[in-house]
Amino acid sequence: MAADARSDAELLIASRSDPSAFGEFYERHVGRILVFFRARVGSPEAALDLTAETFAAVLGGVGRYEPGEAPAASWPFGIARNKLSAAIREAQVQDRARRAMAMQPIEVDDEGVQLIEQRASAPALEM
Repeated sequence: MAADARSDAELLIASRSDPSAFGEFYERHVGRILVFFRARVGSPEAALDLTAETFAAVLGGVGRYEPGEAPAASWPFGIARNKLSAAIREAQVQDRARRAMAMQPIEVDDEGVQLIEQRASAPALEM
């Protein structure tokens, strides 16, 4: 499929009514945003989650996007920095609460993840 010739700013503006424009913007920049997070957080899963949150915020904010002096590609990086800061603050709050209750961090291994997925996919009990 041929790449869209529109600029990033044009894609963001078009995203207000054209989902494929947002898809093109996402494809252009998701890798760099993921690398940004992967270099700063402890796990690939956290990097993926923060990347998803960032692009959800970008999509939610396209109606407010206004082209300016800075390249349009810098806009999702600003959102990414805010998401990272919020995640760090949240982790610090959780860590303080855990320490106050003298709890050890919960670490889930592959077997634990598999068990959680099995239980989550099991039919719910009807009451």
